[in-house]
Amino acid sequence: MLYLLRHGDAEHETADDAARRLTPKGEAQARLAGAALAALGAKLDACLTSPKVRAAETARLACESLPGLEPEVAAELAAGAFDALALSSGRGDVLLVGHEPDFSEEIARLTGASAKLRKGGLAILEPSTLHALLRPKDLRLIAGSD
Repeated sequence: MLYLLRHGDAEHETADDAARRLTPKGEAQARLAGAALAALGAKLDACLTSPKVRAAETARLACESLPGLEPEVAAELAAGAFDALALSSGRGDVLLVGHEPDFSEEIARLTGASAKLRKGGLAILEPSTLHALLRPKDLRLIAGSD
């Protein structure tokens, strides 16, 4: 199973796009995503994240609710097309944390589904099937947070 988590809400454009940090809203989105994954009983074997600060922060905060899971930087998730199957090969169930439009394009390539992940949104898929496309408010309900 693959879990694609788009980074949470981030600071507006700065001189260095890669250094943009999460806003307090983005931090809350990341924590809720992790709590929702835990509530769903996701058994993740690995977490791979873009090296961009906003994605790495999202991964770190989401993993707080997922015992034993530590984010690992994957340069392939920084920007542009990537191959989720190759990236996750041999790792079991994997959480990927990254960016749009890259994630939507990969979902379409793998499943044929047209999807757009909101900031802090999560897609759950197998190589040819999109099982769920969850918005931050969906994740909040799953996590049991008001």
